[in-house]
Formats: sequence, structure tokens, C-alpha cells
Amino acid sequence: MDDPELLVDADGGVLTVTFNRPRQRNAMTWGMYEGLYEACERADADDEIRVLVLKAAGDKAFVAGTDIGQFSEFSSGQDGVAYEEKITRIISRIEDVGVPTVAAIRGFCVGGGLSIASVCDLRIATPSARFGIPIARTLGNCLSMNNYSLLLSHLGPARTLDMLLRARLFTGEEAAAAGFVAELCDEDQLEAVTDGVVTTLLAHAPLSMWAAKEAVRRIRRAAIPDGNDIVTRVFGSEDFHTAVAAFATKQPVAWQGR
Repeated sequence: MDDPELLVDADGGVLTVTFNRPRQRNAMTWGMYEGLYEACERADADDEIRVLVLKAAGDKAFVAGTDIGQFSEFSSGQDGVAYEEKITRIISRIEDVGVPTVAAIRGFCVGGGLSIASVCDLRIATPSARFGIPIARTLGNCLSMNNYSLLLSHLGPARTLDMLLRARLFTGEEAAAAGFVAELCDEDQLEAVTDGVVTTLLAHAPLSMWAAKEAVRRIRRAAIPDGNDIVTRVFGSEDFHTAVAAFATKQPVAWQGR
């Protein structure tokens, strides 16, 4: 029997979710996304839960995006809109959790993984962490307005465009210098440092922390415009469908801009 793709454990007021597909660099399946949503529901429903922690199995990746195989059935731009709506539903649910959320990150944190990390309240990372959304050189797709907003709120326009246009992966040190990572620690200290951060959060006033989270969330979401026309154009393009077909064989894509 295969191991569960998502592990959820409650202990001492902490609900810990572990992404558990290390051989696939913890790429997210629809089932994992739904399991993450359910874990957020559990965190809010259980009065004993005071902190939600997201971490990953293995040392290669936190989450290396969405499993690309799930794009193979897309046939139109509307499929892209539906996909981004699904992702926004999950990402927004993480952001809505009433208790502090902490992401413990080593290795690749890219694509959907970066969105998951971005919507957590605090990020603890090691120097091996790599943050980015390299879609300009991989699939030629785009993000929802919600996910662009997350990047802008954390990195600002200049760093966001640098990351996206050059398909850059920021190192753990660069992400810490940008303020995206709250604390950078040695590879063998990630669990201990995360535990220390969690211990601090458990000792603080829950309503004060909730108020801070809620205020930041409301301010960010108040400025998000509609972007379905952007998603429809990009996910419906020849470039995207060619890139999805070529991804499995690692063939280069001759981008056409259409």
C-alpha cells in the first residue's frame, strides 16, 4: 500500500501538514490540494489548535508546483480559468486560517509551492531553498490575479518581475534579504528553529495574532482586480499546449507568442 500523499498530525496545539511525495518533489495532486483544504478546515474547527505548520518529506523540495500531468487534459483557455479558480480556493483557505501558519522550507519551493508558502504567515528556510515561478521557460502559462498579488505584496514589483521575466530562482539567502523568509537557518536546524518559532506563537495572545492576520488579508485582497481575460488567453494558447506536451520528454519549446 502506498504511503499517503499528505500527512496530517495534531499534537500539543499544533496541526502539522506534511507534503509526502518526495520522489516527485512533492508536486501537488488534486487530492493533496483538497487534503490541504480539509486540514485548514480542521485547524479552524478545533479550539485546541493554535498553530498550523506546513512542511515536506525529503530534502529536495518543499513543493515543486502542481503535478504537470494534470494539465494534459486542458483544451481551452476556460480550463485555465477553472484551474486557477481551484488553486485560488485552496490558497485563500490557507490565508483565511484563524491561527498563525508557518512554512518550513528546504529545497525547491516553486510554482504552486511558492503560492502555498507565500500565503503562510511566516516562512522558515535553509540556504538550499529555491523560490520561484519559472513558467516563462517551462510551460508558458500564467498565474491568477490572486497569486500575482501575493508576490507583489511580499516582493514588490521589481523583484516580482525579475523572478517572473527571467524565470529566476531566488536562493534562501536572497529570499531572506528580501524579507520573504522570516528566518534562515542551517540545513540541520530547520526542525529545531521551526519548533522554536511555534513555541513563541503558542505563548502569544490568539486574538492579537488573529487581528494582525485579518487586517493584512483584508488590505491585500481589497486591491485584486479581475484577470480571467489574461488567464484565458495564456492557457488557451498554442504555446501552452505545446509546452505541456513537450514537458514529459524535456524537449525545448519554440515559443511563438500565440
